[in-house]
Amino acid sequence: MATEPPVLPGAEEARRWAAEELAKPEYREAAPSWLDTLWRNFLDWLQSLDGSRGDAPSVPGVAIALVIAGIIAAAIILARPRLNARTRQPKDVFELGNSLAAADYRARAEAAAAAENWGDAVVDRFRAMVRTAEHRTILDPQPGRTADEVAQALSVQFAAEAGPLRWAAETFDGIRYGNRPAGNGQYREMVGLDTRLEAMKPASAGSAGTVPVP
Repeated sequence: MATEPPVLPGAEEARRWAAEELAKPEYREAAPSWLDTLWRNFLDWLQSLDGSRGDAPSVPGVAIALVIAGIIAAAIILARPRLNARTRQPKDVFELGNSLAAADYRARAEAAAAAENWGDAVVDRFRAMVRTAEHRTILDPQPGRTADEVAQALSVQFAAEAGPLRWAAETFDGIRYGNRPAGNGQYREMVGLDTRLEAMKPASAGSAGTVPVP
């Protein structure tokens, strides 16, 4: 079966496509400053193709479409490293320079929960759990530690809670760095995990990680 020939845009439609595509925030925010100048020059060139200037040559719509495709491809290539850099930002558990104790984080979490600010409540309860592990010398204080690293380290000491720990780390990252919504149910699960770990002996203390502290 013969395929239909591709629909080629006219000069005006091609200009509109380019303007709409390259005006998207991801290109303008992530683009290097010199690309702004290139973009303005490109728009000026497109404007000259409408025949308003007597010395401007007539350019077929196919040629315009090819040039636009090249410009868009170049913008994507130039913007991608900076967009990827944003996604690779360190996902630290604690804010830089914050030295709050576990009790302080729990208090903040309860206050946030009382205000139904569930995202902050879940995040601070996870931090309270990590700070408690540091105070108990189960974890060494380590700047830049991520939630995933916490879950892996604590899973060695509390093997029975490995699944909930993975869930807690994913939930923390999703809320703190992924703008994922949270609710009362997630907060209660985080509270339960924090409470259970606080009452358990780590494996390095001579238990299997499931024996409550006397």
